[in-house]
Amino acid sequence: VQLQASGGGLVQAGGSLRLSCKASGMVFSISAMSWYRQAPGKQRELVANSTSGGSTNYADSVKGRFTISRDNAKRTVSLQMSSLKPEDTAVYYCNTFYRLRAWWGKGTLVTVSS
Repeated sequence: VQLQASGGGLVQAGGSLRLSCKASGMVFSISAMSWYRQAPGKQRELVANSTSGGSTNYADSVKGRFTISRDNAKRTVSLQMSSLKPEDTAVYYCNTFYRLRAWWGKGTLVTVSS
């Protein structure tokens, strides 16, 4: 399984970014996909989750600002981030649980300047 994330960068507070994660080596359509993030000095936390059935869940801190979506045909899960805040600054990781283990992509850095 490989998860390749892209789309991070530097943005001003109030701005938007879109992260994408392309998966390979797995049956994407039956797998839940998640985005996590880890800010400097903090533990990694779940940001959003998309189940194979299309349900989504969000951390309270991002509800109403972030949207997770998936394209099974393209094997891609995306995270649209709007109204970004400096506290959203973190390395964002794509994640799935497949064949009895967790898989992580290399993180993509999102920096929100005030």
